[in-house]
Amino acid sequence: MSDTVMPKPTRAMAEQRRNLAPEAEAAFQAFSQAVFKEGALSRKTKQLIAVAVAHVTQCPYCIQGHVKGATNERASPEEIMEAIWVAAEMRAGGAYAHSCVALGTLNDLKASK
Repeated sequence: MSDTVMPKPTRAMAEQRRNLAPEAEAAFQAFSQAVFKEGALSRKTKQLIAVAVAHVTQCPYCIQGHVKGATNERASPEEIMEAIWVAAEMRAGGAYAHSCVALGTLNDLKASK
């Protein structure tokens, strides 16, 4: 990953972000801790979901962080890759499903001639 496009996060950046909006930062941190704690879903499952979502949202920082998080929760490389493939299928499935919008438009255009 190029530092010119996506700078490497630093402690100084984290402090700057916190200092610029301390209440929002604290709220986000509390929210994140609440979301990823053990619950009806295991911490491992939540991290695998996060890996998949990070690939759909295409956030390199989230990909790195949640792959590390999933690994820390004992997810195997195979489980992580499978989660990524689920994300890829869902993203492709969205394009496939939305083709109905294009087909509907084409049908409307044909009917209006």
